[in-house]
Amino acid sequence: MEFNRHLEARSKLKKTIWFICGFLEVLFAFRLVFKVLGANPASGFVSLIYSVTGVFLAPFNGIFRSAVTNGIETKSILEPMTLIAMIVYAFIVYGIVRLIEIYDPKKNL
Repeated sequence: MEFNRHLEARSKLKKTIWFICGFLEVLFAFRLVFKVLGANPASGFVSLIYSVTGVFLAPFNGIFRSAVTNGIETKSILEPMTLIAMIVYAFIVYGIVRLIEIYDPKKNL
């Protein structure tokens, strides 16, 4: 009984980690689309997305230059650092989940 509870807790932990990663990836995707489409950064929702994702993008700042295109009404920005961050965070989370799986109590029996 205790063993099954432990396995269930580990499963919930892995699912929670993947959920957090997925949520962060969705925020990054919103940022990428907003920047490319030239969304108004003064908008509350856009500003919230930029500020939340900005914290997670800080380690990747300056890896590549952003491509900027000035249009008639908007300024389109392609941030490669956002794409790099999406890939790196996905690999980090994958590694964490795999480490959790390595310490599988079933294999130690």
